Amino acid sequence: MTQRRPEPARDRRIERLATLPLFHKLEGRRVVLAGDSEGALWKAELLAATGADLHIFAGQDASPFKALAAAPSDGRITVHARGWQADDLQGAALAIGDIEDESDIRAFVAAARHASVPVNVVDKPDFCDFSFGTLVNRSPLIVAISTDGAAPVFGQAIRARIETLLPAGLKAWAQAAKDWRPAVQARALPFALRRAFWELFAGRAMTDSERAPDESDRAALFAALDMIEGSQDGIGRVSLVGAGPGDPDLLTLKAIRALQSADIILYDDLVSPGVLELARREARRMMVGKTGYGPSVKQSDINALIVSLAGQGKHVVRLKGGDPGIFGRAGEEIAACRAAGIPVTIVPGISAAQGAAASLGLSLTHRDHARRLQFVTGHARSGDLPEDLDWRAMADPHVTTVIYMARATLSGFRDRAIEAGLDPATPAIAMQSATLPDEARIAATIATLPERLKELPKGGPVLVMVGRALGEVLAGTSSVVDRRRA
Repeated sequence: MTQRRPEPARDRRIERLATLPLFHKLEGRRVVLAGDSEGALWKAELLAATGADLHIFAGQDASPFKALAAAPSDGRITVHARGWQADDLQGAALAIGDIEDESDIRAFVAAARHASVPVNVVDKPDFCDFSFGTLVNRSPLIVAISTDGAAPVFGQAIRARIETLLPAGLKAWAQAAKDWRPAVQARALPFALRRAFWELFAGRAMTDSERAPDESDRAALFAALDMIEGSQDGIGRVSLVGAGPGDPDLLTLKAIRALQSADIILYDDLVSPGVLELARREARRMMVGKTGYGPSVKQSDINALIVSLAGQGKHVVRLKGGDPGIFGRAGEEIAACRAAGIPVTIVPGISAAQGAAASLGLSLTHRDHARRLQFVTGHARSGDLPEDLDWRAMADPHVTTVIYMARATLSGFRDRAIEAGLDPATPAIAMQSATLPDEARIAATIATLPERLKELPKGGPVLVMVGRALGEVLAGTSSVVDRRRA
């Protein structure tokens, strides 16, 4: 087997963005708004809430803005009862126009760009340098949603969903973070310790988000920081994290928290891009892929890399497809960490077998057909079928057997199991890329399935399930490759 060295990921870490979301600090800065419609009034209210020095050019009828200008405001609002002029845009941070006439739009946009001012024309995305997203306001915590102007109503629906997920109490926690931050910064702590404090803060805020924080919360969090600082020995930590079968929606909350706090992520070929998309943006990603029957990084090199990086004080997340404790070589990595005195935790994941069964809509156990479930590997260190499998157990008619990494050795497994007494008509299903949009499956009998594996696309993990509990799926699935559609 060809060996390869661990290498930084070369794939794109962030999917393409239609727009770049930015948050503008506008307090005390000049902002120009041209227009006299209801839409302009709403934009004026929004901009005034930022504390901007807002200049509204409303034409001859400035009456819609009088009440807003007279009300208490975080900023200064000046209403001009005339149309805008090019000089009005000089020195502005933003220019917004609610304008209908196309020649006026073009003139406004040209004047703004000549003055080097970002410009937005309401409901005219082709003329906009930036757009206004739909907001969830828990200021200083703010969530903005954008559909790039394609479907504002859709964005509003998403906002409504997020509103239900973010308790109003998070506003007070966000303010507390702003108030307590100088005290954390004043300690001049290493980055890892500062991050540890804010992870504790976030965990407490999400747990007690229905209430506002008080002095007891502050005291408890800073006492925890004292304890962390006192025990800091420069050694990092390792998390062995199950990435699940591929669908990022199947990640556990604990796995997401680990990915969000990682300094370095060492991941396998089987980890889907969607899972990596949920990781902390600043985390360094390194491919340490272990591809069956293909180029692979030696396990000893991976062990040494984990220990070396954690020894530098990093939080290393070792991200493995499925569950790290099921044919993920987690035992060797745990032993290496413990021998080096590095703390290691395990974050279980949904196994490939569980994901495949859920995708098929079946139970792997059944009172009438399967009283036992067994996971076996399809190849040994040599790449051949393991010699020490219990073939009487493989032939048990009351068991569901899940075979990992079986693409190249299934025919040998079939022959040995049938020789040991397995009924050749036992239902068997091969699943490739289970739970992902390109999932493919073949349903057959154990006697015929090995020769049909060539119908599956090349590459991609293949899982084989064998047992009477699969009978209903076999009866209801086409004999040709069935590909799931996203």
